[in-house]
Amino acid sequence: MKNKNKTVWGARFNNPTSKIFEKIGSSIDIDKRLFKEDIFGSIIHTKMLVKQKIINKNIGNKILFGLKKIKTEIQNNNFIFKKKYEDIHLNIENRLFEIIGESAGYLHIARSRNDQVITDFKLWIKKSSFEIVRNLNILIKSFLKKSELNVNTIMPGFTHLKNAQPISFAHYLLAYVEMFKRDKNRFLNNINYIDECPLGVGALAGTSYKIDRNFTSKKLGFKKPTNNSIDTVSDRDFALDFLSSASICAMHISRFAEELIIWNSDVFKLVTLNDKMLTGSSIMPQKKNPDPAELIRGRAGKNFGSLQAMLTTMKGLPLSYYKDMQEDKDLVFNSYDTLLESLAITNELVKNLKANKERMLSLANEGYTTATDFADYLVRENKISFRDAYKISAKLVNYAEKRGKKLNELNFNELKKFRSNLNKNVMKVFSVNNSVDLKISFGGTSRKNIKKMISKIKKELKV
Repeated sequence: MKNKNKTVWGARFNNPTSKIFEKIGSSIDIDKRLFKEDIFGSIIHTKMLVKQKIINKNIGNKILFGLKKIKTEIQNNNFIFKKKYEDIHLNIENRLFEIIGESAGYLHIARSRNDQVITDFKLWIKKSSFEIVRNLNILIKSFLKKSELNVNTIMPGFTHLKNAQPISFAHYLLAYVEMFKRDKNRFLNNINYIDECPLGVGALAGTSYKIDRNFTSKKLGFKKPTNNSIDTVSDRDFALDFLSSASICAMHISRFAEELIIWNSDVFKLVTLNDKMLTGSSIMPQKKNPDPAELIRGRAGKNFGSLQAMLTTMKGLPLSYYKDMQEDKDLVFNSYDTLLESLAITNELVKNLKANKERMLSLANEGYTTATDFADYLVRENKISFRDAYKISAKLVNYAEKRGKKLNELNFNELKKFRSNLNKNVMKVFSVNNSVDLKISFGGTSRKNIKKMISKIKKELKV
């Protein structure tokens, strides 16, 4: 019978593990969330061993029975996880011995914890990446709905946080749709990159048993087996890719949150948030603070930190497996949990966001935002170079600024001081609505373009 007082690898050792190391070395509190993947991998591994006649069918059936029983116990919260068995793999193996006896010892033929854990981890990351993609689709749809309601909402576009050119608020919202579409593609690309099965490479050198890695790969849902056993157990690129994608997505969320915070401020007053997305002050009765937006802005730092920690862990490791790598799961799990919550909060913010349309239009008319339109008009109508037109427009802005006027408040006679051969149709150039609709180049802010783009994205998402 198996010695219950020792770990599975304890046969080589005379003394029990140090208690402090047992505490630090144990990862069961973290990796127990891999139980479904671990049991799934073990079931397929068992079926492969039976198929290849490495173990007989009777032993295989016992192992399968025990694994399914353990899965039910964990799902029903009837399973006791023990730190002395270190991780999810050995906790499950120990329980398997309790259920089916010595037959459990055949399960670990032709595999190591090194390839076992990577298999579990890859399966989990694949599943979790699809979940993030699903949530990104939900968020994109919310942005699209808000965009459809604001095609005619005119606001100032900013560069350097200074009024630059008039845009549609819908066009601004669609900019974030493009960001989140790229995030989706990053996670989907990662799934493609990691779609190679590690199981069967053993500790680092492969195995002498006549296993069928193609069978295992197919049954586990991978495209093919990995090519090199050393690289397989050394590889944590898939975790880094996940953490990198999560960090970039969190950065996009943080940028959106930052803009909401600024635009919701009493200085800008461009947007209003529903009270359900605000909090109050313990001392100032009048305050309505955008705390959810501030939280997701701050939480991006957790995603960045996990990526940096993983890069730092991996940068000095020789091939192949080292205990340092045990830190990977905590970093990835935390990053996943943080990002998923941030996506959910961002979705609520978008749904509870209201544009202050009059304020947006008013601010779009400030800061001489149609000065470029006047320069473009001169190029088209007077056939002069853009640099000459730019100088004339700049002089016009200086003139209006000295007189405390907006460009659309100047009269035709004032304009003719800067270019004598102007036609009266020049006056429409200073309309912010006209300015928006003139931007007809693909990807531009014209309302016609925006409507087409919304339809295009909806078709892509099959909304």
